[in-house]
Amino acid sequence: MALISEGKFVEDEWRHLADEEDLPRSGKIVVSQQRLEEALAGLGPEQGLGVRLPNTADPAAIAPYFSRLSLIAIAFPAFTDGRGFSLARLVRRAGFKGELRASGRLVADQALHARQCGFDTIEIPHDIAQRQNEAQWAKALGSYAETYQEGYGTRGSILERRRKAAL
Repeated sequence: MALISEGKFVEDEWRHLADEEDLPRSGKIVVSQQRLEEALAGLGPEQGLGVRLPNTADPAAIAPYFSRLSLIAIAFPAFTDGRGFSLARLVRRAGFKGELRASGRLVADQALHARQCGFDTIEIPHDIAQRQNEAQWAKALGSYAETYQEGYGTRGSILERRRKAAL
């Protein structure tokens, strides 16, 4: 998998742990939602912990663990499946402040929308990274400076500025 942050391909410090693997004593790990309780009990508070969520997950189920989680990776099984975007907004509204990662078969044209939904990073398979290089991801993130909908990391919407100007 290739990791994209702010339109650049970056090295991933996190390791996705398979359900059958033992919990390591050090390093940043990402576990499945089914294994989260075990990881919380078995890892020290200083060790980086993340969780992988399906795009159908209930954010209320993991909200009690937000203070311990440094990363939440939301699955995108297909680029045509947008449920992960909705889940990201719900997770941000519920108060998660850590890294939010879109993980799966996204394309560069979805990068700006992902950021507006609250994602910090995008993790894509190598076949997509080979077809869409870093320059395409960076260009996609900068494709629109103004939006009608307010999102995370934006300066406010066009409508909001029009309302303020009318007052």
